[in-house]
Amino acid sequence: MEVFRLTKEKYATILSGKGAALTGARWNSPGVELIYTAGNRSLAMAEVAVHLTLATLPSDFMMMTISIPDSVKMKKITKAELPPKWSDFPPPASNRTIGDKFVAENKYCALQIPSAVTQGDFNFLINPNHPDFMQIKIASVEKFPFDNRIFR
Repeated sequence: MEVFRLTKEKYATILSGKGAALTGARWNSPGVELIYTAGNRSLAMAEVAVHLTLATLPSDFMMMTISIPDSVKMKKITKAELPPKWSDFPPPASNRTIGDKFVAENKYCALQIPSAVTQGDFNFLINPNHPDFMQIKIASVEKFPFDNRIFR
């Protein structure tokens, strides 16, 4: 399976959950490492674009294609299993509990979870501390210029 991550150029050569651990995010508390990826390129772009304006749009974004072998253990969470208001912004603390528990239990390397940005699409959270993580590889990295029309 391929998943995608849109990131600044200086972070596009490694897979690390350290950035998410700095301040926490929708699915993890500060100090908990998770790598956020998307099931397709458009979702990866949308997940980043919701946090930007034309004035803050960096020109150095790269699209990472990440290969997750079928042998990597993955847990799937459906929308019905999520707490009320899980897609709100800012996200409820209950979201972080889900991601923190996923990492702490360390039963699975990846977590498929519905996107709060694009209904019907999925994000894939990767636990870099799981033994299966060594099987996950960056397949390619390409320059990704945003189309300015998105930010009108």
